[in-house]
Amino acid sequence: MTTNRSRFVPPNYQTNPDDDKNLTNDMENGEDNPNFLHNETNLTEIDTSSPIADNTYRKDSSISTQPLAADHDEQITDDEDVAATVSHQDDPTTLVLTFRSWFLGLLFTILLSFVNQFFWYRTSPLFVGTLVAQLLTYPLGKAMAKFLPKRTFQIHRWKFSFNPGPFTIKEHCIITAMANATCSTATAIDVLTIERLFYKRTIHPILGIIFVITSQTLGYGIAGIMRKFLVWPAEMIWPATLVHCALFRTLHENKDHDNKEETDKGLRWKMSRLRFFYLATLFQFLWYWFPGYIFPVLSLFSWICMLKPDNIIVSQLTGINGLGIGSLELDWNAWVSFLGSPIVVPFWAQLNILAGFVVLAWIITPIAYYTNLWGSKSMPIVSNRVFTSEGYYYNVSSVLDSNLHLNETAYKIYGDLRMPVLFAFSYAVSFAAITSVIVHTILNHGKTIVKQFRSSLKDHSDDIHAKLMSRYDEAPEWWYTVLFVIAFILAVFVCHFGRLMPWYHMFTAVAIAFMFVLPTGIVQAVTNQSIGLNVITEFVAGFVMPGNPMANVTFKTYGYITQYQALLLISDLKLGHYMKIPPRAMFITQLTGTMVAGVVNYLAATYLMNTIPNICTLKNARWTCPNANVFYSASIIWGAIGPAKMFGKGSLYSPLLWGFLIGAVLPIPPWFLVKKYPNIKWLKYIHFPIMLSATAVMPPAPPGNFPSWLMVGFIFNFVLLRSARSWWKRYAYVFSAAMDCGVAFSVVFIFFAFHNNGIEFPKWWGTGGPTQDGCPLSYANYSGIIPTDRPILIK
Repeated sequence: MTTNRSRFVPPNYQTNPDDDKNLTNDMENGEDNPNFLHNETNLTEIDTSSPIADNTYRKDSSISTQPLAADHDEQITDDEDVAATVSHQDDPTTLVLTFRSWFLGLLFTILLSFVNQFFWYRTSPLFVGTLVAQLLTYPLGKAMAKFLPKRTFQIHRWKFSFNPGPFTIKEHCIITAMANATCSTATAIDVLTIERLFYKRTIHPILGIIFVITSQTLGYGIAGIMRKFLVWPAEMIWPATLVHCALFRTLHENKDHDNKEETDKGLRWKMSRLRFFYLATLFQFLWYWFPGYIFPVLSLFSWICMLKPDNIIVSQLTGINGLGIGSLELDWNAWVSFLGSPIVVPFWAQLNILAGFVVLAWIITPIAYYTNLWGSKSMPIVSNRVFTSEGYYYNVSSVLDSNLHLNETAYKIYGDLRMPVLFAFSYAVSFAAITSVIVHTILNHGKTIVKQFRSSLKDHSDDIHAKLMSRYDEAPEWWYTVLFVIAFILAVFVCHFGRLMPWYHMFTAVAIAFMFVLPTGIVQAVTNQSIGLNVITEFVAGFVMPGNPMANVTFKTYGYITQYQALLLISDLKLGHYMKIPPRAMFITQLTGTMVAGVVNYLAATYLMNTIPNICTLKNARWTCPNANVFYSASIIWGAIGPAKMFGKGSLYSPLLWGFLIGAVLPIPPWFLVKKYPNIKWLKYIHFPIMLSATAVMPPAPPGNFPSWLMVGFIFNFVLLRSARSWWKRYAYVFSAAMDCGVAFSVVFIFFAFHNNGIEFPKWWGTGGPTQDGCPLSYANYSGIIPTDRPILIK
């Protein structure tokens, strides 16, 4: 069970290492990856493989949305790969912090943080990635350099100009870094959402904003302390940053290349990428009016179910919100809601995802459900909610006291909690995913990690990038320390006066984050494999604060997200290191952007909760908040009930803990077989971390998303890649970004112009009824009863 938040590099996967070596760059995979610029940039192969996202990110998963490396020897392990991508030259006079960089950086920080928070509550969430900011800010920056007045203003000794010169690569980089650090939603918003909508309690807006900002900035203080180990050494490569370096250099160092290509008679596809981006964005803006307003069933087309909607088994097996067998989606927003863009995932990774999905959703789940395992027939076959044994929604208010703590007497009377069978299995898969990635990393990258870490402890003054960066004043460590102390004190203040959790548990939460930043950072810096702490923090909070759901999710936020944010900033600092951005400029812009985005996230979330009726319920089919519902269910499972009751010895779901052991064992056979039979090439593509982390997104992702997502990925990364390779390498990733951008513009316009004013499209069969998929019984249990809330029996 995971929720999805993608950051900076969307889910990326490495390409087939056996493909033509002259085309390796064309096959680099990642939405932000500038492989489409292969002809312009002489890159060596960059491995950016990853488990599925996030939508790839995901802050509530055992495996984050940062890229995972795959099982082959062509990893970035030496300076040659960095040298092929990162410039060894620097001009310290290049403009960095200008009016343009501040204006565009803050503009896109506000826009992306609002848009992504807006979509976070929708039934089909959408993440607008940083690539959109990279592509759009380049022509905007060039236009500002051309049209803004060049007059210099002087205030006392300070001189200022709106247009100090040409738009520079460093301005572009710092704009993108600012947007990157802030464009996704904060997990603290989920905490505030479930507290208000499900637990019927609110905290003061000032405390809420401080909670959001401190949860995002605590990790920055830790990042500053860890720079000497994870940023400055050349051995800490952070491969995901290299693709961005290549894109910046291509845009700025080959600015006229597209025009030259258009005059090249040998080039078949002559439209420039930016023009293609704008046209594709316009097309998607217009098309989305059909699935988004006129013909909603296109987003959730359960056509088999619509032939016999009164048959419960057909509904459960074929409905989009059931197991999705034979379902179809004709909506980009639906495709990328939970799994990220299918275009960025190569075919071999899709086969892994397909195998994991079919085994879990179409084989194990129906067998377990129809044999009534754990009494599952009393519940829907798929749901992101939790239930009583009779099949009612579990009314957690019945077992909590006025302080939102578990009332043991009420709990014994009300009864144990039950999970739908797919929900329960997704926990086992999540447990397996975290141990799988750890074992996979040790087996395939253990020696490299140890070697790189030992090298990082040595003097790195002979590194060319360290020498070039020595020209700039370093951001003092005390800046980060003061930031950490202030954020920690404010967090303690919020926890106590906001009644989120006992304040003294902040020490444990932050200690866990601090303890894991270095080892997990080394793994990510060398192999691009990242390990999340959500399962660890949930377990710890469940045992030290049993029966306290709000404390559990707060502890997870300050423990897991602190580590997540620390590694995010460290990755951005490495990007700044490669691009020769002054460290103090990076610190200021990152901190400013994060604080601004935190305020925007809070205001956008509050606005939506205030204005949208029945938000986060099935009564509003457009705004069911699948991620928030899963977060709420997790707060009950890990917080209110607790891991001891849910997964302890003798409990109903204790067998799910075998997932930890199974996940640790699964990577061993493929690793052994690759060593024993190196000539059998397909063995290296068996990748259990990808397989497990992709299937663990069910819920909140409905299984019906997978067939269409896999179909689109097959068309792009198998059919088009082989039959129209030149088109694919030139336009594929630009097309993906344009689809995101077009959907975002269209949804926001439709909402504010029509839905927000109560203007709905007339009802017809294409609107799909109350569930918008023409298959209402996919939400029902085996008896055909759609669950309802159970009356509160005890206060």
